[in-house]
Amino acid sequence: MVRMAALARRYPKAKLVFSGGSGRLGRQDIKEADVLAPFLDILGVTPKRVVYERMSRNTYENARLTYDLVKPKQGENWVLITSAFHMPRSVGSFRKAGWTVIPYPVDYKFTGKEEFNLSFDFAAGLGGLASGSHEWLGLLFYRLTGKTDAFFPAPSP
Repeated sequence: MVRMAALARRYPKAKLVFSGGSGRLGRQDIKEADVLAPFLDILGVTPKRVVYERMSRNTYENARLTYDLVKPKQGENWVLITSAFHMPRSVGSFRKAGWTVIPYPVDYKFTGKEEFNLSFDFAAGLGGLASGSHEWLGLLFYRLTGKTDAFFPAPSP
């Protein structure tokens, strides 16, 4: 949200879209898009400036439903902002939906200043393993089910 707000201020004529419903099977009453507006307002972005896609339940539906909502035109530049660890699957899903996007990864899980440390943190290790496994399995599942056109979508040439 912070990067979206920063880019919105830098490009005041840009179209803004937020895609996010609920990925929870049992709680479809709470949608990401519905709780975003107050945060954007705090960050200096008029919430009415944003088009909200609120029905998606996963990354593939984010891409497909948002494409259908905004109908991007040939030659337009669209920036996709999402977590760095999630970017390959997101880009693959948007490409599969027929949408060429410019990846803008955020929320990196490292600072670049990490040091080798022999300490053992079992809980942190399990958390990292769970996140990584989720994304790698997601990449595999999306490829096998035709939701992306590549196992690991790479940047466009």
